[in-house]
Amino acid sequence: MSVIATEAIEEGRPEDGRPSSAMPKTRKRLSWAWLGTVPFFAFIMVFLIWPTIVIGMQAFKNKDGSTGTKNVGKAMSGEYLRAFKTTANLSIITAVVGGLIGILLAYAISTLERPRFLKKAVTTFSGVASQLGGVPLAFAFIATLGSQGLVTLWLKDHLSFDLLEHGFSIYTFRGLIVVYLYFQIPLMVIVMLPAIEGLKATWREAAENLGASKLRYWIHVGIPILSPAALSGVVLLFANAFSAYATAYALTAGQVNLVSIQIGFFLQGNVLDDPALGYSLAFWMIVFMALSILIYQLLQRRTSRWLR
Repeated sequence: MSVIATEAIEEGRPEDGRPSSAMPKTRKRLSWAWLGTVPFFAFIMVFLIWPTIVIGMQAFKNKDGSTGTKNVGKAMSGEYLRAFKTTANLSIITAVVGGLIGILLAYAISTLERPRFLKKAVTTFSGVASQLGGVPLAFAFIATLGSQGLVTLWLKDHLSFDLLEHGFSIYTFRGLIVVYLYFQIPLMVIVMLPAIEGLKATWREAAENLGASKLRYWIHVGIPILSPAALSGVVLLFANAFSAYATAYALTAGQVNLVSIQIGFFLQGNVLDDPALGYSLAFWMIVFMALSILIYQLLQRRTSRWLR
């Protein structure tokens, strides 16, 4: 092999000494794979981005068509502020209680060895129950814990225990807590199972070899690793409860003052007030939901580091 050819190979040039830039370049073929994403982005634009833009524009309009912050401020005062507080209280209670129960249930499932079918059955049920809501869920609880429900009548006939006399009604704020927990707990199980199963046995063995007890292992290793996933799950549960509408409306018929129900009144034309006020309520709800999703994503990033 000639000296020129050898140098050309080492320098990445052709043997004739011409620079590689002078060689004809192969044209890259245009990939049409991106066409598969068009329906997805079109759906997002039509049903998410564009409605959000319209709500934001309408929220800052007054009755006379001028632009202002009157309705945005009014949406966070008086009866509507109380609606936000009630919704937040309901969301926080169901998120915390559902989160704690969901974590314990997820841990019990992950460590369960027998019977083997039980783990699959619980995870399958959690996937279905976490998505169940609306009128079917409301009807199921009315038939179970309503004034003439199966459980209500059974407790009254066999144990002489009347739920109504003891201050419990499925149609009140307490009743909504019970109903919301039905889909909050399974959702937390789905969120926490991958994180709990991501705990490596070698970590526990290393802690035991260093003389750590089970309690110290959980305090210094287990809980710090699982805390981002647990917090992100609670935030997700909060957002899930905060945005729920159909189940609460079907159960209480608007008797419980929730933001989603207030927005529904405006959409149905049942409130003789400035229609832009309904957009303002929806605007604030979008703000709270966006903050919740942002916090959830930040916590999920930290959780994913330990699941790799």
